[in-house]
Amino acid sequence: MQYLDNIFGYPIPLFLKNIIIGIVALIIGAFVKFIIHKLFLLLSRWWSSIIIKSTIKHLRNPIGLFIPLLFLNFSLSLMVMSADWRLPLTKTLEIALTVTFALILIRVINVLEDYFFLKYDLNKENNLKERKIRTQLQFVRKVIVSLIVLVTAAIVLLSFESMRKIGAGLLTGVGIGGIIIGFAAQKSLGNLLAGFQIAFTQPIRIDDVIIVEGEWGKVEEITLTYVVVNIWDQRRLILPITYFIEKPFQNWTRVSADLLGTVFLYMDYSIPIEPLRQELTRLLTNNPLWDKRVNVVQVTDTNKDGSIEIRFLMSASNSSRAFDLRCNVREAMITFIQNNYPESLPKKRLEFKDKFESI
Repeated sequence: MQYLDNIFGYPIPLFLKNIIIGIVALIIGAFVKFIIHKLFLLLSRWWSSIIIKSTIKHLRNPIGLFIPLLFLNFSLSLMVMSADWRLPLTKTLEIALTVTFALILIRVINVLEDYFFLKYDLNKENNLKERKIRTQLQFVRKVIVSLIVLVTAAIVLLSFESMRKIGAGLLTGVGIGGIIIGFAAQKSLGNLLAGFQIAFTQPIRIDDVIIVEGEWGKVEEITLTYVVVNIWDQRRLILPITYFIEKPFQNWTRVSADLLGTVFLYMDYSIPIEPLRQELTRLLTNNPLWDKRVNVVQVTDTNKDGSIEIRFLMSASNSSRAFDLRCNVREAMITFIQNNYPESLPKKRLEFKDKFESI
């Protein structure tokens, strides 16, 4: 048995010395990680920044794993062992460091995402710019994360000699394989290209209000392959991303969130219109949902059944406010007509002809 050093007059076996070196390296790495963590905590107290807080939140665990592994990898040069032990241990550490570093890169992207999401907050009244940037950021983040995962997997697989041989063998059949993969992945590639098109031409954005498949909802998430629409009753409608390239749909917030709302009432011909205009003006003036842009009353049609169609047109700053405003005006106008002009409510007129002639 080989001995390198003595402790209290007793020789230390080689494998035990290697274990001690590895444990010391891990302890030093954990101590360095502890110091870095405390420094960031101090910075978060002195400098209240989303970057510092998000860094602590997202990077604490992966950095806490990466630094001890890095020190353990450095300590291998101090260890004396045979090639049968050194090669697998070195390979394992290299793979662990590669995977951990990839995780750190992904978490760094999450930190940047938190910063931009705070900077471009969707809770503004007019958030067109914020929705545009968030849509692009989410798509770019998904693409970059996917590339990081693919590159990391490729690095890990190519680090094995057997995988390199398999890869060389596969390259000889790349012609036929490329054709087969092209047919098999046609829809996936189409979805990916559609995702790029949507991210940069932006027919839809995050938080857009849309009408699709007869449903009213908001765009909640845009992925590389599908779009999630949060419907008004909290259901989720999942659509392939190519749907928004190939089929028509309504986007109520494409240019701005401002929207016109209409209320239709069907009244008898005897209803006076001017009092309705005055009442609508009073209702809108006292309603905080109205944005003071549009206030119109018009008779838009006459029906054969003896009634007229009256349209009340109003405006609001977004679709949710417009819907609530329409409901408020509809209820108030019906009450106003019932209290002041009940005789002008819709009527069915019947005409009776005397069938009996005088004798």
